[in-house]
Amino acid sequence: MVKVIFSLFVILLSLNSYALSKISASVDKNPVVVNESLILTVVADDNIDNNALDTSALLKDFIVGRTSVSSQTSMVNFKTTRTTRWTTVLIPRKPGELVIPPFLIDGLSSQPIAVKALAASDATASSQQDLFITTEASATDIYVQQQITLKVKLHFSTELKRGSLTEPALTGANILQIGKDNESENIINGKRYRIIERIYAISPQQSGTVMLKSPVFSGEIIMPSTRRSNFLSFADTKPVSVIGDDITLIVKGIPKQVSGTWLPSELLALHQEWQPEPSQFKVGEPITRTITLTAAGLAEAQLPELIMAVPQGLKVYPDQDELHTGLNNERLVSQKVVNFAIVASQPGEYQLPEIAIPWWNTVTNKAEVAKIASQKIIVLPNPDITQTPTTVTPSSEIERPTTAAPVTQTGIIQESSLWPWIFLPLWLLTLLAWFVSVKRPFTKKNNHTKNSNSVNGAYLELIAACKRNDGEAALTQLIPWARSQSAGAADAELLTTLDALHSHFNDQAFSSALTELQQSYYGKAPGQWLGSNLLQAIQNLHKKDHKVANSNDMSINP
Repeated sequence: MVKVIFSLFVILLSLNSYALSKISASVDKNPVVVNESLILTVVADDNIDNNALDTSALLKDFIVGRTSVSSQTSMVNFKTTRTTRWTTVLIPRKPGELVIPPFLIDGLSSQPIAVKALAASDATASSQQDLFITTEASATDIYVQQQITLKVKLHFSTELKRGSLTEPALTGANILQIGKDNESENIINGKRYRIIERIYAISPQQSGTVMLKSPVFSGEIIMPSTRRSNFLSFADTKPVSVIGDDITLIVKGIPKQVSGTWLPSELLALHQEWQPEPSQFKVGEPITRTITLTAAGLAEAQLPELIMAVPQGLKVYPDQDELHTGLNNERLVSQKVVNFAIVASQPGEYQLPEIAIPWWNTVTNKAEVAKIASQKIIVLPNPDITQTPTTVTPSSEIERPTTAAPVTQTGIIQESSLWPWIFLPLWLLTLLAWFVSVKRPFTKKNNHTKNSNSVNGAYLELIAACKRNDGEAALTQLIPWARSQSAGAADAELLTTLDALHSHFNDQAFSSALTELQQSYYGKAPGQWLGSNLLQAIQNLHKKDHKVANSNDMSINP
């Protein structure tokens, strides 16, 4: 019976302690600096619903951050107490006298709190700031799609436990972080700060007056009183948030006089390099022309395509674009580098047309054109490659009568003495044709046996180069192999360049494989070439030629 009475007494005391009787509100610091956070704590002496606190009235004068809720129950001398605690991070929007209004919960309200918000330029503010953000834009009066840089610096004099920094915000803009964060230290107003610097590239896509929102830092700092606490205990932390100043941008539209590609830049230039020099140009040997496009204030994706046109007689093989982005004098600079391999099939003089890229100078507000002037190159004969002789006959010789007497060392031969010289070659030609017709079976078989070793040797060396994925060896063996495949000496003499092989074999698979080999060899990475496609094409051509040869050998002569 005593136990029952005691239990009822304890329950009665507990029920009485559960009744809500008080709501209090407080801040962790006052005054506070604009864009720097303070902690608002609201405590109710009862177990209350987590969503009972309404902070919407704070949005007028404050940026309201995250709110955390905790509940606690304790019993001392049979007296039970319960509390519900809300902790909210607030950032003042403007300097001046601000008021945190009372909070109403279950019919009870807290007392209002007057908060003094100091401007960041205030002398008192500069001495008490432990955490703040500065923002700096490279330009504020810009054109649409013009790229600017935003430098964000987070300053803190306390020890950070954790934190995160959001990106700046601008509606309809491309925003990209450049590089990695840089850390440094500096003393400001006699106070030492650690500084984390981050740089963003921003390209507005809409014209008009727009607001670039500053990044927001949210994290936790270790309280100074617990920094040297016992190593077995956990240091107390406090949530913090800070935001920088927003920046107003005036974004101008595309000028009416601009037509075509819109490239707004502070500086845009074209540059070329040759390897080797153009004076060393030879037939069949590749020469690399490197063209570099450099632009300040443009992203990599905005750089136009670089195209090089060449006259007939030259082949060009462009390599893959190389893109680079970096900072130069706190300005974003983008580059596009393209390597063009040029191969000439015939000697002579060639005129390369100019390369021109129109752009808009954002410094002078004028349209300009970046150019590489047209250039004449001279291609010299290559002694290592047999050239097909080309003779240009003057018009006077073409119109000369066919009855004119030839010139000899002794003078001019009379017209009456021409007849023996005409009939003698005809008679010799008839005699030669008879001899060939009589000896044809023996001669053909003998020639086939004589050339088989050279055909098989060139073929086997070319096959071995393809299997090794050796592009340089394959290019060396292609022309000897093609000549060994030719039906006669006249056809072989015409095969002096790789371009002649396309029309000679007239095979789609072989032409595709040969083009792939040329592009890989004349590019920057010859080791990337795989010889499987060329190997298959050559084997198919060899089988086709072998079948034709066998059918001819098996023919029965009369």
